[in-house]
Amino acid sequence: MEKRELTCINCPMGCQLTVTLEGGAVTAVTGQTCPRGEAYARTEVTAPVRTVTTTVRITGGRAPMLSVKTAAPVPKSAVPQVLKALKTVTVTAPMRIGDVVLPNAADLGVDVVATADS
Repeated sequence: MEKRELTCINCPMGCQLTVTLEGGAVTAVTGQTCPRGEAYARTEVTAPVRTVTTTVRITGGRAPMLSVKTAAPVPKSAVPQVLKALKTVTVTAPMRIGDVVLPNAADLGVDVVATADS
């Protein structure tokens, strides 16, 4: 039996969670004050994911960089691949919030979208 301590990041409460694992499977989660805490804990210890937020170069925009994010979380282990792919991206203004900047980032089936208008 293994126990892991986590701080939930799904809301401002910051619940201190204890996750019990047996053979790599979650058998119990304690310390959460809402269902989101339990879901977060189960995902974080078995298959952690992250939403990638960064910037890409833009030509003709109000600023030289455009803020972007993945449209959905990606596996934590794939974050470096997504960032590497985004280093090569330059978009042209105008861009609108939600416009796809990089489709299917790192072959993960997740698009990277603009989070600001240019």
